[in-house]
Amino acid sequence: MTAGNLYQQLQQQQQVPQSMCSMKGSLLTLSILTLISFTYLSFNSLHSSSSPSISVPVVSQVPATETTTTTERTTSFLKHDKVSVSYSPGKAADDDEISDLYHSPSVFKLNYEEMERNFKVYIYPDGDPNTFYQTPRKLTGKYASEGYFFQNIRESRFRTQDPDQAHLFFIPISCHKMRGKGTSYENMTIIIENYVQSLIAKYPYWNRTLGADHFFVTCHDVGVRATEGVPLLVKNAIRVVCSPSYDVGFIPHKDVALPQVLQPFALPAGGNDLENRTTLGFWAGHRNSRIRVILARVWENDTELDISNNRINRATGHLVYQKRFYGTKFCICPGGSQVNSARIADSIHYGCVPVILSNYYDLPFNDILDWHQFSVILREQDVYQLKQILKGIPNDQFVSLHKNLVKVQKHFQWNSPPSNMMHSIWSCMISGYATM
Repeated sequence: MTAGNLYQQLQQQQQVPQSMCSMKGSLLTLSILTLISFTYLSFNSLHSSSSPSISVPVVSQVPATETTTTTERTTSFLKHDKVSVSYSPGKAADDDEISDLYHSPSVFKLNYEEMERNFKVYIYPDGDPNTFYQTPRKLTGKYASEGYFFQNIRESRFRTQDPDQAHLFFIPISCHKMRGKGTSYENMTIIIENYVQSLIAKYPYWNRTLGADHFFVTCHDVGVRATEGVPLLVKNAIRVVCSPSYDVGFIPHKDVALPQVLQPFALPAGGNDLENRTTLGFWAGHRNSRIRVILARVWENDTELDISNNRINRATGHLVYQKRFYGTKFCICPGGSQVNSARIADSIHYGCVPVILSNYYDLPFNDILDWHQFSVILREQDVYQLKQILKGIPNDQFVSLHKNLVKVQKHFQWNSPPSNMMHSIWSCMISGYATM
């Protein structure tokens, strides 16, 4: 079997089930949750100031097999069944760009505008000073994503001071300060549980849904471990987790995956630089998972794949690790610990097509973005044929992947103050309502 045939066979095996799951999630975005509180979703391109405004029933954008149940579930929640959208005859260039990357652009337009008008989040105002989050002075390191999220939601126009207007309730807990004081995981868990119980006793909102309309954020292993010991929080509320894996308690369609993004990026974004990308594939990192151990063992001595079984030491030169992304076609992103690294976001930023090598990884925004258009998704057993698979990708297909990768770079960066934030938490909540 040739490398090209091997890659085509893998695509055929994976495309159908993943597309179906993504489309199902896309339809569920008729309501509320995936606080893309950090992605600058520049949706001015979705609108045309000169276009006439018309009213369109929400159900007109839903396939017949989903119309009845989805409409019944959402109209009771949204309290109306029509939204005003901008309509432009024909297909604009911006729509062509969007259609390449989104599962259902028309549904997404309706959802986004509905969210812009109505979505409200209430942030609980009190709590133990050890748990109530204080945004770090420097938004860097492994707590950066969490810090940006907290800062942006506080500054967001979606925030309301009236809990009776809220669709969601944000529980502002973080282990950042506790970790800095050397608090053990056991004591972190006790502090968090006591705080949540105090909210339940003081306010009536948790008991209305048993926490189904509450959410909290943790973008590092410390927070994941500390909250695992609070079952009513983990099982009932929505967890917004950076780069999660299915095999560590992440619950798809309830929890929300966000990318782990560490900013500021050390070097400018890559793009339109295909002639410089002469290395087939690149990975360097710690061997903290089975797939990473196998990846290093099988390919570390290969002449076409640049694979290192340790992180690149700073002593080898300034920003050597980041510069490797610029010269590589495909950057390998194997599954890691509970919360994966920022490697995927780094790959996207530096213009290196990410190769997702994991059986359990939940791809951020996968109910909205079609990851097959700008990445390569493999199973862990494909690691043994990695080079053949990558060499089997035709050059014109690689060029298309790279072009689309540049388009989605804006969705994988934090912005403060936030501009247009929040659209992937708006999908998990309605799926929660659907099962109540």
